[in-house]
Amino acid sequence: MEQLQLFLAGLLDSSVGIAIHCFELVGVVIIVAAGVKGLFNYIRKDPAVRLQLAQGMALGLEFKLGSEILRTVIVRELSEVALVAAIIAVRAALTFLIHWEIQIEEKTKAAEEHKEKDPG
Repeated sequence: MEQLQLFLAGLLDSSVGIAIHCFELVGVVIIVAAGVKGLFNYIRKDPAVRLQLAQGMALGLEFKLGSEILRTVIVRELSEVALVAAIIAVRAALTFLIHWEIQIEEKTKAAEEHKEKDPG
């Protein structure tokens, strides 16, 4: 019975580890793709470049936050829990700030569009 528990624990650790790496990879790919797209849009002087870049970064950070949440499944020591909790807090704060910036950019863009339609 103890061997079965050790086997299942090892299987859980390895499958969660794979999932963590997949989430990390997806998050990095999204952030890099958003950065490259943002650079091209900046060169083309697209007025929505900040909004698009912020949305890409927010999505990438959410995937990376998901990987940290998964990491809590396999932590073994209290010091690891504290480290993971700190990382989650920082990434959550970054995600919150980016979403806040997105809302401001969307409101600014909507106000500019309204101003163009109704100049008087």
